[in-house]
Amino acid sequence: MAKGTTIRMWRRTLVLLVLVAFGFGAVIVNLIRLQIVDGEELKKAAIDQSLRPTTLTAQRGTIYDASGTKILAQSASVWTVALEPAYIKKEDKTVLARGLAEILDMEESEVLELANKNTYFTYLKRKVETDKKDEILAFMEENNISRGVQLIQDYKRYYPYGNFMGPVLGFTGTDNQGLSGLEYQYDTELSGTAGRLVTAKNAVGTDMPFQYEQRVEAEDGYDLVLTIDEGIQHFLEEGLEEGIKNFEVANGACAVAMNVKTGAILGLATKGDYDPNDPWTIANPEVQKEIDALPEDEQAAATSAALQKQWRNKAISDTYYPGSVFKMCTGSMAMEEGIVKEDTTFTCNHSYQVKGTGQYINCWTYRGHGTQTFVQGLCNSCNPYFVHLGEELGPDLFFKYFEAFGFTQKTGIDLPGEANTIYYTADQLNPMELATESFGQNFSITPIHMLSAAAAIANGGYLVQPHVVDHMLDSDGNIVMTADTSYKRQVISTDVAERMVKILQTNATSGTAKNGYIAGYRVCGKTGTSQKVVEDHLDTSKKHYIASYCGFAPADDPEIALLIYYDEPNPQIDYYGGSVAGPTFEKCMKQILNYLRVERKFTDEELEKIDTTAPSVTGKTVSEAKEILENEGLTVKVKGDGEKVLDQIPAFGEAIPQEGTVVIYTDEESQSETVEVPDLTGLSLSAANQAAADAGIQIRVTGAALTSKNPVSRTQDIEKGTKVRPGTVVTVGFVEVDQVA
Repeated sequence: MAKGTTIRMWRRTLVLLVLVAFGFGAVIVNLIRLQIVDGEELKKAAIDQSLRPTTLTAQRGTIYDASGTKILAQSASVWTVALEPAYIKKEDKTVLARGLAEILDMEESEVLELANKNTYFTYLKRKVETDKKDEILAFMEENNISRGVQLIQDYKRYYPYGNFMGPVLGFTGTDNQGLSGLEYQYDTELSGTAGRLVTAKNAVGTDMPFQYEQRVEAEDGYDLVLTIDEGIQHFLEEGLEEGIKNFEVANGACAVAMNVKTGAILGLATKGDYDPNDPWTIANPEVQKEIDALPEDEQAAATSAALQKQWRNKAISDTYYPGSVFKMCTGSMAMEEGIVKEDTTFTCNHSYQVKGTGQYINCWTYRGHGTQTFVQGLCNSCNPYFVHLGEELGPDLFFKYFEAFGFTQKTGIDLPGEANTIYYTADQLNPMELATESFGQNFSITPIHMLSAAAAIANGGYLVQPHVVDHMLDSDGNIVMTADTSYKRQVISTDVAERMVKILQTNATSGTAKNGYIAGYRVCGKTGTSQKVVEDHLDTSKKHYIASYCGFAPADDPEIALLIYYDEPNPQIDYYGGSVAGPTFEKCMKQILNYLRVERKFTDEELEKIDTTAPSVTGKTVSEAKEILENEGLTVKVKGDGEKVLDQIPAFGEAIPQEGTVVIYTDEESQSETVEVPDLTGLSLSAANQAAADAGIQIRVTGAALTSKNPVSRTQDIEKGTKVRPGTVVTVGFVEVDQVA
């Protein structure tokens, strides 16, 4: 019995030893696995669990105009509101949810649900303005709530000028990433580098003391200083808006001004456009109405298409047939090769048979131009003459210069979305393609391509690199990048370029481009009218055109090139480049040159026609005022029975036609008299003057009135029916109405 008991005890001891050995063995194996095999991974997980990283947002760089002082885009502080549910007292949750919901315009139930989460941190709302942050702080103090809400600084993009330069500047997304325009093109440089704040937690998830905190500061993004001048940009945008209204332009417009010597873009306006502060709203109310009228299942796609269209920068993303503007390039090619000189003659009989085809190219005038020199051929915008020049050049030479002018590649402008051009290579240029390309049809380029080619002619023959960013600055104001303004290559000789400049000046003074003429500023110009789609060759109302005008000034030392481009003006009003785009060119170029203080040099003939300015006679006696005004060659009209001049129209310094009338007011009763402005459009110069005189006002003329034999008034700066004081000067714009393609 004793022996059996002993055996059982040994068996139990042995089993116990095996179990203990197995248990300790398992522990040892797990220790080896945890410390050696999985040690690094578990250590990392433990650290991650005990640390809470918070991203410190870098401030996005500011975008300035060329002056370096006018802010076009900037980031301002906003706040991310986060909750710390673990720190919110139970009795405070309802009060806190109600207060935050009211301040942040949220549902109380939504806030309360987040406040009840079993966590130490959860986001509530982003991009909260500073005034709302202040309301939250005041609310918490008022209700004695010390913990439970975190306010984390963030940044939001603002565009102080609204829709000004929208397609150029672009916009950013919710995470401050650039989505369009310069914001997209320079996103990396503008964004900077985010920082990081890492805080440690103890075992129960509470933040540990400050010494366990690590902070890596964010590096703010670079600032951009543009080549675009805010003043010049305003001139272009206002000019396009006026033209779109006058000609009921259906598909938008663009205008680009460039320094011909450096390639710096001084202004780039696109209409229609949008407000980058609110890019997801369709800016054109008519387009929105059309979308709202669609079936519900089609509205999303239509909205997306409309947004993409309004974000599009027509100057670099849309291609078009340049039309007759391109003749300055074909002419330069032919002059460079010695095929033509200024006095080389060609006879235009309206219709020209393209060699080897049996097909004909017609001139825009049914009468033909007869025998004309090359200068006359360009100033007449004669298609047969340029078809002839294309044939003389041949496919290889024509394409050689076409490529040299930069038309076969993107210009490389520092904006996103530049379109590829569509053209024929030398091998593909059969006689008919060569004929049509010689006068600007049958190939597609962007407006920025055409302007760059014009700049090459203006600056002595050198192709420049168009660009909109002049330099970049770091947060300390140090220049970290400057634009390269060196020439790409020489396209034509300086001699040929200078000769073409003189021809284009003649064209603006007395040729088909005279609607862009500006007295005293020595303008060079060329018009273009190109057809987009021929739906019905008998019904002009169903045809779509692009009207453009491209030129530069001053002719004796060109500085500024300007292209005006209207996409689908109403053909029932007008669609020719000279009469549609020419007046906008004249107005904008005049403003730009005056703004840049370019000296005006008038000819004797111009001095006889230009306006003068009204001298100051306010405060003078009537007899003194009459003497001053009559000595200036001006007529005087006295209103009232007083002895002294209380007011005058036009006011001191305002423009007034030579030999015009100054109305002086001598008592309060006379100052209340008004007259009504008549309709001064659609009239000859003499008829407009007579209508103004009959109404008791006077006009100053702009545009082709100084150069054309038969100008017609097209615009007036004070609308008909407006009540004004007698003697008021109304500016009337004249054009030469032609049908030059």
